[in-house]
Amino acid sequence: MVDHKRKRGRKPKIPVSETLELDQNHTPTIPGSVPGPSSSPTANSDDVVFSVSNVELIDPHHHHHHHNHSQSSNHERRRRGRPPKKTKLPSSEPSKAIRAASPTRLLLDKANNGPTASLISSSMVAAGESVAAGARVVPAMDAVVKVFCVHTEPNFSLPWQRKRQYSSSSSGFVISGRRILTNAHSVEHYTQVKLKKRGSDTKYVATVLAIGTECDIAMLTVEDDEFWEGVSPVEFGDLPALQDAVTVVGYPIGGDTISVTSGVVSRIEILSYVHGSTELLGLQIDAAINSGNSGGPAFNEKGNCVGIAFQSLKHEDVENIGYVIPTPVILHFIKDYEKNGAYTGFPILGVEWQKMENPDLRLSMGMKPDQKGVRIRRIDPTAPESDLLKPSDIILGFDGVDIANDGTVPFRHGERIGFSYLVSQKYTGDSAAIKVLRNSETIKFNIKLASHRRLIPAHNKGKPPSYYIIAGFVFTTVSVPYLRSEYGKDYEYEAPVKLLDKLLHEMPKSPDEQIVVVSQVLVADINIGYEDIVNTQVLAFNGKPVKNLKNLASMVESCNDEFLQFDLEYQQIVVLQTKGAKAATLDILTTHCIPSAMSDDLKI
Repeated sequence: MVDHKRKRGRKPKIPVSETLELDQNHTPTIPGSVPGPSSSPTANSDDVVFSVSNVELIDPHHHHHHHNHSQSSNHERRRRGRPPKKTKLPSSEPSKAIRAASPTRLLLDKANNGPTASLISSSMVAAGESVAAGARVVPAMDAVVKVFCVHTEPNFSLPWQRKRQYSSSSSGFVISGRRILTNAHSVEHYTQVKLKKRGSDTKYVATVLAIGTECDIAMLTVEDDEFWEGVSPVEFGDLPALQDAVTVVGYPIGGDTISVTSGVVSRIEILSYVHGSTELLGLQIDAAINSGNSGGPAFNEKGNCVGIAFQSLKHEDVENIGYVIPTPVILHFIKDYEKNGAYTGFPILGVEWQKMENPDLRLSMGMKPDQKGVRIRRIDPTAPESDLLKPSDIILGFDGVDIANDGTVPFRHGERIGFSYLVSQKYTGDSAAIKVLRNSETIKFNIKLASHRRLIPAHNKGKPPSYYIIAGFVFTTVSVPYLRSEYGKDYEYEAPVKLLDKLLHEMPKSPDEQIVVVSQVLVADINIGYEDIVNTQVLAFNGKPVKNLKNLASMVESCNDEFLQFDLEYQQIVVLQTKGAKAATLDILTTHCIPSAMSDDLKI
């Protein structure tokens, strides 16, 4: 999991120094838009280097990656900046020999060049201090558990079946109220989750209480009382400052026992959460986060949890960039679950906005010199705010906080952060006060916040995909997992342009709108000449527009006309005789061992 996903995205065309910052342009203009070149009007093609495909979820490491261990553990050890030991010791030798190894290393250095020896000894002293500090953290480490999960993913290209199951292992930790937190991607499409405590030989079966896809957190519990004996829950700390020391504890690839890596907080900003394809507050740290570290806690020096390790940046110009979900996001998830009995998500403003950095632009909009804000470009018609806000309104403030011309708001002492941070701190169903400039007048609105629904969803929320089959035509709905299944991980380049345009720019016109496509045609005598139709959108059936898959299925099922006519994208039509088509369906299903002509969610 360490090396082989490295070469994704386009090679940077810009000097390394620039690539290393997640470019400002990368902060998307649509709250919750798919990050990437399209997100902001100013984005340029060079941003693709940090498009989502480079940031990698530290996959709970799959068991068929074990051959990586030897290389990867070596690789990690070298990257931590400690000079490689000259004396290679077989691991079976007692620890005395290892202790003896460091002095020889020092002597070698003294022989080569004087100054470094003193440097190394001082760094060893520093290391000694941190060990002493680490001694206080020990009780919290017993709360870190290893999570074993068996996943059975749906096969989106053959939606009536699932893929072969695989198992993974990752980390998690115990919190108050007999609950355990881990990453959502560690238990995605789970069929069974088991937990093992440190120093225990028993795996306990866990129940999944909630999965928060957007924030990549899942909550589990264990029925067995024995599991909870002698476990003290982790306490949460405040959001750390830059340069605060953090220790990441977990069960990463490279061995079976618990592992501790340490580093400092490198930055705090709104991050792309790859798994949920959302934008939320995140911490960047320089401690090594590897496959299997997912879901493990990051502790501060007091031994309080300040975050959950969840993804790292894999790119040839980048070293030691790990990402941590900070406490505000974790506590939001926990409170949301406690308040609603389920996970309801993070609200976002369903608007796309434009920066107002140009003075002439501000002048033409009637803004006074002291007024700052961002201009609304488009509003999601399904969002509650579409009744109140209009395109070209200027958002001056959210909940009493003034928004700057570049869309940022003040954050802590002297820092700034994107204003979507303010929105994501609220809960779905909360209301917020928005100050808007319209025709040079300031208006205040109270807006009810909701979570956003995309036209092409980034996730199927663990539900199996919907499908409908008639006369060998397999109709299904488009989602990001579907595109990934059809076109591989580079689907942003490979998929049909029309679908990508809808993925990146289209907004849903109604809450239940879906993009329905002919996924493939299962060849039979009835559909001769239509075999080549693949992933083409269905726009209308017998002259009526197709809103979603359920709507199409019910129209076809209840159709008594002589012909079935499907109007596809690019003015292509498919015509079948109604009686013959319905009669042929059963044989085709039998041939392909398909249990039913439609998925269960369409039968209701």
